[in-house]
Amino acid sequence: MSELEVKQVSKSFGEKQVLDSVSFSVKEGEFVSLLGPSGSGKSTLFHLIGGLYTPDEGGLYLGGEDITGMRGKISYTPQSPSLFPWRTILENVVLGQELFAKPDKDKALSMLERAGLAEYAGAYPHQLSGGMRQRAAFVRSLLSPQPFICLDEPFSALDEFTRLEMQKWLLSIWEENRKSILFVTHNIEEAIFLSDRVLVLSSNPAMVKRELTIPFERPRREELVLTEEFLEWKKQIYHELRSEG
Repeated sequence: MSELEVKQVSKSFGEKQVLDSVSFSVKEGEFVSLLGPSGSGKSTLFHLIGGLYTPDEGGLYLGGEDITGMRGKISYTPQSPSLFPWRTILENVVLGQELFAKPDKDKALSMLERAGLAEYAGAYPHQLSGGMRQRAAFVRSLLSPQPFICLDEPFSALDEFTRLEMQKWLLSIWEENRKSILFVTHNIEEAIFLSDRVLVLSSNPAMVKRELTIPFERPRREELVLTEEFLEWKKQIYHELRSEG
């Protein structure tokens, strides 16, 4: 089971309260995006889910198990790919497997091929473009044994065209294995295009202001972003982000 439950989580750093009684869930096989202004505590939430921080109040549960303050229960892809420069791409993508069991290099090579990286399996990270390194980081997350993946603004450093291609690639890979994903982004279009649900956070401190279920069928095609209905959803979320309270 990979359902994540965040229950009444609060977190402060010194006198600054970052999160205030945040509650939400991500169901098994669901793709949920967290959307909020800069400094709204999105990354802090990820650090709490990953066990790097412990909440002041509340708890976190994965498949019914209390994972509050526990590391290694989720797979995490940060904004930068964080590949080890001394390891080949193949060695990097099996790292998560190595920590728990013997790596399946045949499966890893198959996934690299799906990512268009088969010919770079023996290359080193500095030999790849930013988008290619990010694809390798995704493959590593998908190969890791944890059933839940957190993605922290993984496309923020990419140009618009590469970003769209990466979004389509991510969805195509995700459709095949349907691991539960919690995705942080500042980009409204990205959140709508990728997600089953979008959670809009307030800031100072963060609370879940609004939860929106995205109605578009899967698989999703890039033409979707040009439709009138998509634009209406974008406007609605934009106004939600801009409004106070």
